[in-house]
Amino acid sequence: METHRMITFTREGVRFTHRVAGVAIDDGRVLLHQFEGEDFWALPGGRAELLEPATETLRREMREELAIDVDVIRLLWVVENFFDYGGVRFHELGLYFLMQVPAGWPQRTSQAAFEGHEGHHVLTFQWFPLDDLDHLRVLPSFLPQALRELPSEARHVVHSDS
Repeated sequence: METHRMITFTREGVRFTHRVAGVAIDDGRVLLHQFEGEDFWALPGGRAELLEPATETLRREMREELAIDVDVIRLLWVVENFFDYGGVRFHELGLYFLMQVPAGWPQRTSQAAFEGHEGHHVLTFQWFPLDDLDHLRVLPSFLPQALRELPSEARHVVHSDS
């Protein structure tokens, strides 16, 4: 992975990043991941690279993190997300796509957490029932409700967790 190609920069103490995330829903459950040492869950995905279409970013990230090829179905949300993380203010532009994991993937029916990898970091993945998301810390915080009511067409969301 060439980190210098990632669409991320910092100006005047604010970090801008372009993130692409995937929404995998199967049997009333959604796939979330957690970076080692964090206290919150998020949708899987990652930062886009220069000259890389967003759907390819999502496919690349799922190959890197879970060694699977996903089908990208359609765009759900364009999200302008403002938050503080690690003492840094963030302005994140996120594209959130509905995706489908392979039918024969053994982890598709898993009831337990399982590992994935982001470079040399360990990611914990787990399927969570959509009805139980209010009991988890999921970021961005609009997601628990939004995941239960997927839009029929792409929506623009401006959100702040600061």
